[in-house]
Amino acid sequence: MPDQTSTQAVAELEEEIAQRLQQERTRLRRDAGLVQLKPFQRPVERAFTAEERDKVTILFGGLTWKHEALIRSVFQGCGYKCEIVPCPDVPAFQLGKEYGNNGQCNPTYFTVGNLVQYLQKLEAQGMPRQDIISNYVFFTAGSCGPCRFGMYEAEYRFALQNAGFDGFRVLLFQQQEGIKAASGEPGLKFTVDFGMGMLNALHLGDTMNEIAYQIRPYEVNRGETNQVYSECMDQLVHLLRDRKPFEILEWAPSWAKDYLARPEKKKLKNTLNTLGKIRENLYGDVFVDTLEEVRDRLNHIEMDRLRVKPIVKITGEFWAQTTEGDGNFHMFEFLEREGAQVLVEPIATWVAYLMYQAKAHAIAKWPVNRPHRDPKWHEFKKQFANYIGLRKKLWGIGFGERMWKFFYHRTAKKLGGITHHLAPQTELAELAHPFYNQFARGGEGHLEVGKNVYYTIHKLCHMVLALKPFGCMPSSQSDGVQSAVINKFKDMIFLPIETSGEGEVNAHSRVQMALGEAKVKAKTEFEQCLKSTGKSLAEIREYVDEHPELKRPFYHVPHREGVAGTAAQFILHVSDRIDKDRQFRKRSRVQVAEAPAMGD
Repeated sequence: MPDQTSTQAVAELEEEIAQRLQQERTRLRRDAGLVQLKPFQRPVERAFTAEERDKVTILFGGLTWKHEALIRSVFQGCGYKCEIVPCPDVPAFQLGKEYGNNGQCNPTYFTVGNLVQYLQKLEAQGMPRQDIISNYVFFTAGSCGPCRFGMYEAEYRFALQNAGFDGFRVLLFQQQEGIKAASGEPGLKFTVDFGMGMLNALHLGDTMNEIAYQIRPYEVNRGETNQVYSECMDQLVHLLRDRKPFEILEWAPSWAKDYLARPEKKKLKNTLNTLGKIRENLYGDVFVDTLEEVRDRLNHIEMDRLRVKPIVKITGEFWAQTTEGDGNFHMFEFLEREGAQVLVEPIATWVAYLMYQAKAHAIAKWPVNRPHRDPKWHEFKKQFANYIGLRKKLWGIGFGERMWKFFYHRTAKKLGGITHHLAPQTELAELAHPFYNQFARGGEGHLEVGKNVYYTIHKLCHMVLALKPFGCMPSSQSDGVQSAVINKFKDMIFLPIETSGEGEVNAHSRVQMALGEAKVKAKTEFEQCLKSTGKSLAEIREYVDEHPELKRPFYHVPHREGVAGTAAQFILHVSDRIDKDRQFRKRSRVQVAEAPAMGD
């Protein structure tokens, strides 16, 4: 009978042989591609709950400081604690590269590096790291698009984990879901006041942003625009943050309060309350009066529109064309120092683009999505179902488009009416179609090509400057197409600039060279317009000096087809006014006639 030791040795040997056989089988199956890998699952993140609203601070950033200040005021007015992450700088970019993956877009590096930098400063001020993780969340946009934008959320989490802030929460908004939270946490509740406040914040931010860039290049007293503008922004922030929300039981007459307070009338009360909130946010006396006050304060800035400046239209990738710091080489500030007028892109155009794309996709997909396939001519119900199914979707999106444009242009009109209207999305798609398919996804899609053609053929600028991150795939596609666009439109001045954490001097040098051509173009246009009036510049300036309203920012100068420059438009308009002013023309003729006699 074998002893116990030998039996144990044999068992261990057989077990080892079985393990080696299993390892070899696993290796062979893996090499043959037969091993089923465990699917990736998104990490479960702690929810942002309603109970945390009083202690959790929402962080966000990445837009212009005007948009950020107004959006923060809406959050605060709805009872949230909210702070703006400062405009990212090059040290933030370096932090992003240190803690993030290689090969990311520089908006990712700038944004996440800026967030890490902000959290590190909180920790340096004495706040425990766990308190930072528990009491702050980051609020940003997301996407399922084909470019790296779709991976931003994962990159933010990865960099935060590497920086020692593992578990820091990121609230994500999807581009294709609009204002619906991807995470669905109840801590961020979307009320009527919040939604309408955000609508006003975006439209006010867009309008005020363009107003500043329209007035500042022509201000007579240097620095006056920034001073008055800052005071007006404070007034708008106060409006959105401190305005008392509408409640039907507080505003209704006494005889209606008891009726609406009944439990069975809850639905009616909520409906009236919602309608009242919408009206108060859009048409309330406090809102309208504040806009008029802001307009009047800005209208006291003195302007000299006879300065000849080239108009540079900004396009490109959303983040690079919006931010105002190291992320785009401080390009707007640089252009103004170099004597240009900057025509910025409103966020409202991007929202209008998303709605237009939703409508175009609905039409393109309808042959597959329709409920009935090729009904007979006598099957009226099926034909009507096919017809009304698509029309309901198009009517809904179309109504949203019209309301969005209406309220944007209404805000612009209330604030002086000098800002540009939103470019028509249908025309942008048609202009881009010969060069770029409107269904090509990623970045701004066909907008970069469409806007380049639109602003050139309609003479709305002298030069188009496209700002985009280094290595941005969708913008690289657009740049490849732009060569064909430039060959077709010979008078076009188009310059793409790739932004990064370095290379600012080289970028500014390239812009200077293109801007030189734009200056020549603007000056030639001005001289031709002045010559066509038959008047001297001194005569034009004399008339302007006698009529102070012509020096006000919100004096309306009609747009002339085929003329882009502000100064050229202005002299044509002033010339028309002189032609109608008999007393001024008579006085001018007398002065010209008396001039030789006075010389004798």
